[in-house]
Amino acid sequence: MIDLRPLASLGGANHGWLDAKHHFSFGGYHDPARTHWGNLRVWNDDTIAPKTGFPPHPHRDMEIITYVREGAITHQDNLGNTGRTEAGDVQVMSAGTGIRHAEYNMEDVTTRIFQIWIVPTRTGDQPQWGAKPFPRGERSGQFVTLASGYDGDGDALPIRTDARVVGATLRKGERADYPLGRDRKAYLVPATGAVEIDGVRVAARDGAAISEVEVLSVIALEDSELVLVDAA
Repeated sequence: MIDLRPLASLGGANHGWLDAKHHFSFGGYHDPARTHWGNLRVWNDDTIAPKTGFPPHPHRDMEIITYVREGAITHQDNLGNTGRTEAGDVQVMSAGTGIRHAEYNMEDVTTRIFQIWIVPTRTGDQPQWGAKPFPRGERSGQFVTLASGYDGDGDALPIRTDARVVGATLRKGERADYPLGRDRKAYLVPATGAVEIDGVRVAARDGAAISEVEVLSVIALEDSELVLVDAA
């Protein structure tokens, strides 16, 4: 089953410095039909103006994954962590028992990110932060795990939940398969390009909520960059 959620149908708000599109209910946007997809709670498509950003604010009991599509994001938190994550790279913040952080676009160009929140499977752990480059070439023609709650997923950034975040870059005409499992849910968003899933066209920044699929097959209609959450 595929529920296509076109970009034009998403909620959101333009704050001037921040133009945000919400795939799920968030802030002032509430849609009772779009509150979560399994343990995936938030998928925000944020465009952040140069030299602006999110001032310090708290989180707890949430796994927050930031996928940088263009530009870069600079992280600061009350644990003393600082880091700059560039386009194509990923950062993970496990809010745990509580963390206070800020996210800024310190660049001279616009930054575009996907910010993904997944409800943790376990709580009570101390907060942590990490980031890692994932060059697009390593994802060429296949899905690669970027963040994972499973011990066997090698170099993926750790998250404290029964989920994976995976990415792929496909050339026009290429196909990539992902072994989802019928008891799992997937949410896929092309950062760029367009793909076809079981006859459904998913364009750049559209969302596709997918369930009851053993193996997810994606065919690129254009050169495409994909992000997918495999959720419980």
